[in-house]
Amino acid sequence: MSTELLQIFWSFGIFVIILAVIGLYCLLATYNLIRALIGLEILIKAATLSIIVVGYVTGRMALTQALVVTFITIEVVVMAVAIGVVLGIRHFNDSLDTRKIRNIKG
Repeated sequence: MSTELLQIFWSFGIFVIILAVIGLYCLLATYNLIRALIGLEILIKAATLSIIVVGYVTGRMALTQALVVTFITIEVVVMAVAIGVVLGIRHFNDSLDTRKIRNIKG
């Protein structure tokens, strides 16, 4: 591995770690369901970026592109279902606060 590829890997690696920490903080430190979904989305983007960087460094871009396209497709489906659940909770609870979800019966 050349020094240029190693430098790219570490610079993007640090960015991925910072992005993952921001997403994890956003996911864990909030009581709002929309903010939690945004944190989950940031975490997923960090994982996608790490897959792209590793594929570029190893030279397997075709495999990386296939994995990323599949990952993005799954991400869209998961987020659509999650937003549907959040909207259903909002409809029945009139709030997006996770502390009030315990009151929902059913």
